[in-house]
Amino acid sequence: MSESGKRRDPRYWLDRIHALPRPASDALRIMNVCGGHERTITHAGLRQVLPDYLQLIPGPGCPVCVCPEEDIHAAVALSLRPEVILATFGDMVRVPCNAPKREPRSLRDAQAIGGHVAPIASPAEVVTLARQNPDKNVVFFAAGFETTTAPLAALLARTDLPDNLSILLSARQTWPAIAHLLNSDEAGFDALIAPGHVATIMGADQWRFVAEDHALPTAVAGFTPELLLQAIHAVLVQITRQNPQTENCYPQCVTAGGNARAQFLMDQVFDIEDAPWRGIGTFPESGYVCRPHLAQHDARVLFPQIFEDAYARRGEMPAGCDCAQVVLGRITPPQCRLYGTGCHPKNPVGPCMVSDEGACRIWWQSGLHAPAPQVVEA
Repeated sequence: MSESGKRRDPRYWLDRIHALPRPASDALRIMNVCGGHERTITHAGLRQVLPDYLQLIPGPGCPVCVCPEEDIHAAVALSLRPEVILATFGDMVRVPCNAPKREPRSLRDAQAIGGHVAPIASPAEVVTLARQNPDKNVVFFAAGFETTTAPLAALLARTDLPDNLSILLSARQTWPAIAHLLNSDEAGFDALIAPGHVATIMGADQWRFVAEDHALPTAVAGFTPELLLQAIHAVLVQITRQNPQTENCYPQCVTAGGNARAQFLMDQVFDIEDAPWRGIGTFPESGYVCRPHLAQHDARVLFPQIFEDAYARRGEMPAGCDCAQVVLGRITPPQCRLYGTGCHPKNPVGPCMVSDEGACRIWWQSGLHAPAPQVVEA
């Protein structure tokens, strides 16, 4: 087999990883920042075949999971207005928020009592929806990281947007979550696997701060088992050589500077502001907001009372839900107090059990249904 053929075989990278010298530390913690990475790691069983000193930690890679509760409250309220059609990506329809039993807890609940909710697969669909319903206000509830924010920017940059189309923007930049962890008392990881899809848009260089400012090995990875194993091998070599840097292990799609056209469009239509992350707090310079020239398409401007009421519920969380700690990599999904008992896919309490990029949903789909034993302090 040729060298290039070998590199496409996961066993090639596994053999190289196992051949590396065992580190002095009892455990090395590698965090991934992508729900797609976590899905591959879990479903391919990579944790079971890697050296026992490695801990692969799912991090803040699910945009649905960090969408603030108040934005879901606002979306539910908007969907119940007779003049509004609320469009959103499929995952958001089932994400619950903390509400009394007498109130709808999700867009699916709102739909069941007459709310107008339209699941969509791409931003372009909302333009068609708005044109097909000229007598309605079509509100696009858009939660996402840079990967989905870029095509949304292309949509908003169009000069032919329907007058009846507006955006409830709940999009976030990815890197501030990692910066928050690294600037905290305990980062919780020793190396980072950076998200290949985000780096396709923003560039591998966006992650240089991890190695340069915090001396942690970093590798940008793709999404197949062999590409992830290649990135894990890269950071382990950096640890062995004590030479932290940022390696691009996904050159098929990622460049140092990223997609210049996408970045230009995002700069044209969005500003960056401090923004809340569900259950975690406010991260500086982490949220995308519509620029003033798009005020006529900004749902927060068009429906001020809806958002005033929603903001009054800011910070409310379902009792016992530990999604925020899962998102930050502080605990594994089965360590959540509700995992497998009060919270499961048929009755999700938090978004991590709803989204296909949520660690709890991914671990549940892999067959791990039992909660971890709870430690009771004496």
